[in-house]
Amino acid sequence: MHYSMGAFFLIGAFVEYRADLHIHSPYSRATSPESTMAGLAGWARVKGIAVVGTGDFTHPAWFRQVSENLEPAEPGLFRLKHEESIRLPFPGVITDDGPVRFMLSAEISCIYKRHGRVRKVHNLLYVPDMASAARLNQRLAAIGNIVSDGRPILGLDSRDLLEILLDEAPEGFLVPAHAWTPWFSLFGSKSGFDSIEECFGDLSSHIFAIETGLSSDPDMNRRVSGLDRMALISNSDCHSPSKLGREVNLFSTGLDYFSLRDALRGNCRETFRGTVEFFPEEGKYHADGHRECGVRLDAAESRARRGICPVCDRPLTIGVMSRVLELADRSEPFFPGDAPEVFSLVPLPELLGELLDAGPSTKGVTAAYQRVLCEFGSEFGLLLQAPLEEIGHFSPLLAEAVRRMRQREVLRCPGFDGQYGVIRVFAEGEQARLGLEAGILLKR
Repeated sequence: MHYSMGAFFLIGAFVEYRADLHIHSPYSRATSPESTMAGLAGWARVKGIAVVGTGDFTHPAWFRQVSENLEPAEPGLFRLKHEESIRLPFPGVITDDGPVRFMLSAEISCIYKRHGRVRKVHNLLYVPDMASAARLNQRLAAIGNIVSDGRPILGLDSRDLLEILLDEAPEGFLVPAHAWTPWFSLFGSKSGFDSIEECFGDLSSHIFAIETGLSSDPDMNRRVSGLDRMALISNSDCHSPSKLGREVNLFSTGLDYFSLRDALRGNCRETFRGTVEFFPEEGKYHADGHRECGVRLDAAESRARRGICPVCDRPLTIGVMSRVLELADRSEPFFPGDAPEVFSLVPLPELLGELLDAGPSTKGVTAAYQRVLCEFGSEFGLLLQAPLEEIGHFSPLLAEAVRRMRQREVLRCPGFDGQYGVIRVFAEGEQARLGLEAGILLKR
């Protein structure tokens, strides 16, 4: 039984689809050369994703490739000119062959001084057409170097970047990226601000969404009343196409740029259905710590030590949870009745890696991943939609793992200071005690 149709299907005049709106091209540092248009489209089909950000449209060489390889589809979205060039990463996997669309996106690293402090904020830009992207690129090239990295570093105030966007692409919008990470974000403990208004000033009303990042989730963000009007989006920020969709957005609206943007602006479940999230503890900046000394502390311990490492007496990297608690004015998250839904998942290769006691990129896990996709279709189709009974007919072990994940019955070892956390569905030795065998997952 296949569950890949969830990537794209009609409901009246609306379309149900998934969108990953923050990715990087091969021109960004530490990014796979496989992150081509065709490579991204192939992985999007395997994952069950209908709309993918292009990433890095500010880089001249990538923008040329984007312009040469894409053609207009629905308003503000683009398709590959030669869809036969889409390369599926695994032979034999049956996808729904639904449309894969691209939306013009870029990330800018703004480093500047404001109120006597150096600020380092990453911002995402979205525009509906090539002409708008070209005008933006021309303006930004006059300000700094947009050639050396797909995510350019510019000495440009975030508020001024927003003004340039509104001037050159009035239909565009800006979203603060991974808004809580310590070093380069709107609320980052090292160089951020305490509010959207403090960062964007008189243009704050034009900000209607923030990206939560891998180390935070909506529960954490909804403890800050200043974010009540914000849509909370989640994206992979992937540097290789296999990581596409590790976080993703769910829409039920028109399949076009303007409907997507307006769904975020409206921020209600009817059109912006929700997000698929990492468990935030898996993010590499969730807890406070000092990786060099092997020190990880929760917020209370870190506060008791005044943010100083107990091993080397140097400042800890203050993580996302502590920073959220610092700005929170609620003890519990508040969600209105029509708030978008939230699903916390473990990426399928990581889940299979735990079941097979192997790394997620090893040959055995890759073979099991392909086998599961051949059986159930897309990754999201399995993790979100497939009935547990049917998964159980294929593998009782996998069914129990998916059940625990869907019920959030997971074991969490938080990430800190740049080191990813670990999420497990079984305690040490529990798999054997329950008599759950890897079985078919191991078959060649």
